Amino acid sequence: MTEAAPDRVDESLIALRRILRAITQYDRELAAEAGVTPAQLRVLQILAFHPEGSATPKALSVQMGVSQATVTAIIDKLQATGHVTRQKSETDRRQTNVTISHAGRAALINAPDALQQRFVTAFSQMLDWEQAQLLASLERVAAMLDAEDIDASPVLTAGELDIAPKQP
Repeated sequence: MTEAAPDRVDESLIALRRILRAITQYDRELAAEAGVTPAQLRVLQILAFHPEGSATPKALSVQMGVSQATVTAIIDKLQATGHVTRQKSETDRRQTNVTISHAGRAALINAPDALQQRFVTAFSQMLDWEQAQLLASLERVAAMLDAEDIDASPVLTAGELDIAPKQP
């Protein structure tokens, strides 16, 4: 193993800091312009593309890759701000459907481009080998930070996605 040049270490740390700052800045911009968090925006985006703008909390949790408790907490906040409504299913009384409201659609219109969408667009334009190399490098960085086993969803946010209340 060779020792890293001090300037490379600093440049790597600066690059990581820039990524973190970009995510934090986006979180603030999204809150100011649309009044929602990145996780809330993702729920609204999913609902907007579902038939009739509606889905079950279970379907949302599966698509987002998070627990149903996490989605329930996100939905609670969106309902409190009038971005979604909950309605009992007409076909199965045990199910609840979450439907995007006019305020939720307005938040989507007012929201700046999702940070992860910018990433997806740029990433998809890369050659296959470049994508593989970047993925390997990012996975290596996660391992270097002892973060490879942390449960994560494909939503870029500086805050916690799992906003369900912690149990004592």
